Amino acid sequence: RSGSIDMIVIDSVAALVPKAEIEGEMGDSLPGLQARLMSQALRKLTGTIKRTNCLVIFINQIRMKIGVMFGNPETTTGGNALKFYASVRLDIRRIGSIKKNDEVIGNETRVKVVKNKVSPPFREAIFDILYGEGISRQGEIIDLGVQAKIVDKAGAWYSYNGERIGQGKDNAR
Repeated sequence: RSGSIDMIVIDSVAALVPKAEIEGEMGDSLPGLQARLMSQALRKLTGTIKRTNCLVIFINQIRMKIGVMFGNPETTTGGNALKFYASVRLDIRRIGSIKKNDEVIGNETRVKVVKNKVSPPFREAIFDILYGEGISRQGEIIDLGVQAKIVDKAGAWYSYNGERIGQGKDNAR
């Protein structure tokens, strides 16, 4: 409430364990307990978060619904309260590996905006994340160059001013 905290990261929602589950026996069934607690906590915390202008990031994981024939079988833990209370929801997925010779040096990542109350939703970004480095600036420059038609892409080859700079983005970097 002092306003001295600007950001809180909760990693992960699935790892938040209700006290009743900790104190109970292995195998005890407590359906919906985590979802009820998340709903109650978010109702209590929303006003304080707004007043203190604090950013709260919840990291969650995807689980598969059993027996789903139609529709999306993916769901998130903790019930629906987090989906409703969130101002922005992002779906972040690894869509490929970046290799140098036989060694994996990073991931190709896709981020989809699933929900956005503060700007246009349903946008998508694809970028490279290199281990120990972060988002690849060279990869971004190549992608922007292709979009702006400054860098030519023919098949797997990238060219700049008629000169080939590499076969595949990893080699053009």
